[in-house]
Amino acid sequence: MTLDNANANKPQLSGWASVMMLALAAFIFNTAEFIPVALLSDIGAGFGRPVESVGLLMTLYAWVVALVSLPLMLATRTWERRRLLVAIFLLFIVSNGLGAGASSYGLFVVSRLGVALAHAIFWAITAALVVRVAPPGQGNRALGLLALGVSLASVLGIPLGKIIGNHWGWRSSFGFIAGSAALILLALRALLPPLPAQNTGDLASVPRLLRRPTLLALFAFVVLAIGAHFTAYSYIESYGADVVGLNGEQVSLLLLAFGLAGLGAPSLFARVYPRNSRRFFFGVTAALIGALLLLRPLAVHGLVFGLLALGWGLTVVCLNLALQAKTLQVASDATDVAMALLSGLYNIGIGGGALLGAHLIKGFGLAALGIGGALLGLLALLLCFFIKN
Repeated sequence: MTLDNANANKPQLSGWASVMMLALAAFIFNTAEFIPVALLSDIGAGFGRPVESVGLLMTLYAWVVALVSLPLMLATRTWERRRLLVAIFLLFIVSNGLGAGASSYGLFVVSRLGVALAHAIFWAITAALVVRVAPPGQGNRALGLLALGVSLASVLGIPLGKIIGNHWGWRSSFGFIAGSAALILLALRALLPPLPAQNTGDLASVPRLLRRPTLLALFAFVVLAIGAHFTAYSYIESYGADVVGLNGEQVSLLLLAFGLAGLGAPSLFARVYPRNSRRFFFGVTAALIGALLLLRPLAVHGLVFGLLALGWGLTVVCLNLALQAKTLQVASDATDVAMALLSGLYNIGIGGGALLGAHLIKGFGLAALGIGGALLGLLALLLCFFIKN
């Protein structure tokens, strides 16, 4: 390799290194968000609370993110992005450390609120940021790597958190997250160049964005489709144990299967989505509905249910990728505002799904979760007609 070629490759290598670290950041943030799903029973036992009560923490967390995503993004829209990421990570680390040492349920709730605030800003800026630091022309591939980080949270982070919790207590899982985030922060500070804010949008961007029919349909869709998913997924640990009959280690394997399938999503997305994005939305939404309807019929055997989890996990990661790509496409002039709105609405879907799931458990038992989620999914399917290609 000549010296000129080596110098030309340096920006490429630096760009991909930055993308990889942002993908790892996505990994640890999503692990922190969903780790209570794997530890609901243990957290409930630790504080003397029923599973459905602790499950509502998902609703509280999600709705806090929904409420503060846009205001916090607007408040920090002029911040240099590397400095903003450092501030986000410091809040995230301290909050998870507080959760690990919480002496009361109230203090634990406070710790989750701190994580939610960090989460709100992180996901408002990261999709646009990862496209920005990627080598020229590699934006979609960079988004795929970001999605891979999210998938790895299910493949490694959440099951590993469950395993750590099984062996050393659920608190140690939150300590693991805090320590891992500290290492990622050091790497981000070393790798990321200064990143002045750009194309963030402002408050005046909101009414302009809301006049775009495709974006409105997408925003309504995300609430219903993600709500459908989380109606059941929020309680997958209890469902696996009480309905399928799995033990603690088998539940960890179930979570592993769910996340493992997501590793194939970026490749599938890259091949299929560019051909016809609306057809892609139809396909993944129909697949999500099918997975939810099959939850009860296929709960007869752990292996069969694990195969269902593989398909379910692949579907959800494909859906997440499509949501991000379409939002960035339709709102390229105000990416951070649009992503803050998407993140907020996504979390309304999470919270609404967890809340619906809690009511279904109280009224009909865990076995009703799949049907309740599928009904929401059918409404989301109708909205696909309004998402233009």
